[in-house]
Amino acid sequence: MDIPAHGLFIAGCGYTGQRLAALARADAIPCHCITSRAESAANLAAAGYKAFAVDLDADVIPAITLPPGPPTVIVYLAPPPADGDSDPRLERFLAALAGPPPAGIVYVSTTGVYGDRGGALTDETAPTQPQTGRGRRRLAAERTARSWAEHHGVGWIVLRVPGIYGPHRLPLRSLEDRVPVIREQEAGPGNRIHVDDLAAACLRAARLPMRTGIYNVGDGCYWSRTRFFACIAQTAGLPEPEQLPAADVRARVSPMAWSFIAESRRIDNRRMISELGVRLRYPDPANGIAASLAEMNAAASNDQG
Repeated sequence: MDIPAHGLFIAGCGYTGQRLAALARADAIPCHCITSRAESAANLAAAGYKAFAVDLDADVIPAITLPPGPPTVIVYLAPPPADGDSDPRLERFLAALAGPPPAGIVYVSTTGVYGDRGGALTDETAPTQPQTGRGRRRLAAERTARSWAEHHGVGWIVLRVPGIYGPHRLPLRSLEDRVPVIREQEAGPGNRIHVDDLAAACLRAARLPMRTGIYNVGDGCYWSRTRFFACIAQTAGLPEPEQLPAADVRARVSPMAWSFIAESRRIDNRRMISELGVRLRYPDPANGIAASLAEMNAAASNDQG
């Protein structure tokens, strides 16, 4: 027997949030969305979603009242700011919530909170040792969400997510620009998740509103970034990227890009599968890449038609 659905309130309805909203609508789950831009909110509303814009960077934001009806679970997807050691956006959002509290909150974080693990298999009990500002902000946000939920007596789930790929989220421009990659023998393991599998994980977590816990999200395939790029190139009919020594690649990319490349770990997704009940559509990235490109091609054909 499936777990009863709850209403969703998606905070930060961007790339992943829109896929989650579509998944919820397919399951007839009531869904409300907020986004940072009025244009995005208008586009979501035109597509049939209940959406409105909230600027989480404003000094003061209006009260946010959760919708009536089925108990609502918040899925928080908005990223922290680009600097600092905390997430004032999340703090403002939680402070603005008015009326009865939600049934639970799902905070979508990053596997970057683990830092560099030297390629080791990493489950949810591994120590958090973020080595970038991005990772430190996410870890602070995790703690903020958990503290708020515990204070209000509601459930909380943290999903730690690696690189997200999917339609319109493939490095095609890098391949076209012939950006080099680290040669395979030096490349460490990689972790990623197709956006539709991430949306499914968010929805499964939202169906367990009183559960508390941290769950790694990932496809369980540890292809290096080099192999991932090569597969995209082959599938898209583009030249494979040149492979260079790691030191040469580091000299050619930005410090932020290198921070993604340099950290090495293998994310253990077994709890996600066994406890959340997520059924991955794309455990093999080759299938996820092919599906993503097919969707993009279909959309381009429809636009031309």
